Amino acid sequence: AVSYPIILSDRLEVVLALPNQPLSHYRTKIPNADLENTLDQFFVAFNPVLPERRRLQFSQQLYDWLVRPAEANLEQHHIQTLVFVPDGKLRNIPMAALHDGQQYLIENYGVALTPGLELMGPHFAPAQPLEALILGVSESRQGFSPLPGVKDEVETISANLKQSQVYLDQAFTKQAFEDQVKATPYPILHLATHGQFSSDLASTFLLAWDQTISLADLDTLLNDRRIQASHPIELMVLSACQTAEGDERATLGLAGMAIKSGARSTLATLWSVNDESTVQLINHFYNALGETSTSTTKAEALRQAQLSLLNTPNYSHPFYWAPFVLIGNWLA
Repeated sequence: AVSYPIILSDRLEVVLALPNQPLSHYRTKIPNADLENTLDQFFVAFNPVLPERRRLQFSQQLYDWLVRPAEANLEQHHIQTLVFVPDGKLRNIPMAALHDGQQYLIENYGVALTPGLELMGPHFAPAQPLEALILGVSESRQGFSPLPGVKDEVETISANLKQSQVYLDQAFTKQAFEDQVKATPYPILHLATHGQFSSDLASTFLLAWDQTISLADLDTLLNDRRIQASHPIELMVLSACQTAEGDERATLGLAGMAIKSGARSTLATLWSVNDESTVQLINHFYNALGETSTSTTKAEALRQAQLSLLNTPNYSHPFYWAPFVLIGNWLA
């Protein structure tokens, strides 16, 4: 099912698209300023030191506005995945952490984001082998803090994939990155390094060992790969990056970059994530994606990975699992 929440000056409108059904919609009368204030407070409430009661209050309120009116239809049509086309500040909240009073949304549905189905609809293509180009920076560079979990992440992922090439720390130079993206036809590009995505081009970058990689550099490089090769990037994973806090266009700005570059889906985070929990989540994600006995979609693989943290006492707080968002193609 596809949900299109639309923020207007005096209300929130939600258009719902169900398979083989006419569009339906429902609305909540609420001034724009009140809605945005709720969204701001919900985002802040993910700080683990704040009371759970406060976060759940906002989480349940947003669930009541965005999802509860559709519950009966979703159940009747056996919906497994909810795809949101979010508007305004809704782009920067973790939909997976909405709460119905009993469970988080992710406990019942896979969740994905897209800027619009006409741009990033699902690609019905055969599942690709789990082969990846993996690059990471674990040490402190250019004023950024070290990411010690990156070494474990890179080693664990590469050991579990069918085939991979790894460039870690000194090996992950900007030149090596450019050369390997052009030369390596692997369907997965995994980047475990500092980075930030913003609607401001000057504030958007990835960190290589020797220098930063700008959005323009990345866009040109991936677009060349799409044009010159018959092997587009099916999945780009940005495990240590974040979207710019408070920038309501940052998350889907990343999706826009993915569209232009030909990357069919992107896994990114809404805020700076915990090093150790990220290793566990990413490992579960790839394990689920590589499960050969069932046809697991990317949305379901992320759901299983998030549930693995939800069910781990040390990482059950949504601060650890909620920031991971899948943008674009949610299928194979």
